[in-house]
Amino acid sequence: MTALAPQPHRAPEVRRAAPFGPNVFASVMGTGIVATAGASMPGLRTAAGFVWALDAALLVFLVVAALRRWTWATVREQLADPVMAQFWGAPPMALMTVGTGAVLLGSDWIGMPAALAVDWTLWTLGTLLGLATSVLVPLRMFGSGERAFGGWLMPVVPPMVSAASGAVLAGHLPEGSFRQAVVLGCYALFGISLFATMVIVPQIWQRLVQHGLGVASTVPTLWIVLGPLGQSITAANLLSGVHVLPGQTAFGVLYGTVTWGFALLWMVIAATVTVRTARRGLPFALTWWSFVFPLGTLVTGSSALAARVPSAMFSGVAVVLYGALVAAWVVVAVRTLGTSLPARAAPARLRPADR
Repeated sequence: MTALAPQPHRAPEVRRAAPFGPNVFASVMGTGIVATAGASMPGLRTAAGFVWALDAALLVFLVVAALRRWTWATVREQLADPVMAQFWGAPPMALMTVGTGAVLLGSDWIGMPAALAVDWTLWTLGTLLGLATSVLVPLRMFGSGERAFGGWLMPVVPPMVSAASGAVLAGHLPEGSFRQAVVLGCYALFGISLFATMVIVPQIWQRLVQHGLGVASTVPTLWIVLGPLGQSITAANLLSGVHVLPGQTAFGVLYGTVTWGFALLWMVIAATVTVRTARRGLPFALTWWSFVFPLGTLVTGSSALAARVPSAMFSGVAVVLYGALVAAWVVVAVRTLGTSLPARAAPARLRPADR
């Protein structure tokens, strides 16, 4: 793995023009996945419910802050930046993560009718915004000459989150044409994100082979690759539980198991690279939240497979990874709270030589 050897660390240039960027919503994603993944862990439902409540409050706080700070000029500036633009995938995923948690956990507090209303609202907003990011941000990159990095997946993962979250909502719909339309729509969203991921991941792999890791502050974004992988496993198996098409269960298990194997391989690679880089110095940035949400999707994917296939392998891995997820969340949350959030909201800007 000599091609993956970290490059000598150079202090990254930090953007100051847009101090409150969309990447702050990664904290909502990370906190939310701790809650939703915990919903399937034995004996953790109450604790997971409190984490969801904290996450919902965090989402409200950040949305209010964004509405007060952002203008159309600010948004255009962020979209024009080749690094910051990628993180516009975070707000829609934050919305849908809180929405799904409302049904899985918040229903114990506010009742299922209110939880479903919250989830439908956040899922609709998140899906529309996610479809916009999956089109506009890749268009921005065409012809730019930028080298791919893990953050390129951020704007195309939201449709996969929509597919998984939509499956939860579809399970509460009565049988009929509308339920079938929702499930088919979720499969279409699944395809949007899956094939976009299949285009981007080889580019990331090629960059690692040809150019190495680049600056240390971008190493955490390697974990983002786990996001579409784990979320697609979750979506495929959640959709298989809403029976409107023949062969859904078989597809969920077969696709999920194959993808699960590659996801574990990538996790080992990303973990090895992260440890090597940390030994040389891994400066804190909001990109550290990349350690949390993607790992959480692998937990939910493993739990979804365990629900379809009674296997100690899937359930055991889910428990072990959930322990790692909670540990990562605690570390990143403490570092975030100990940092001036607005001052560090923008990711390290890559110098032209590192792109």
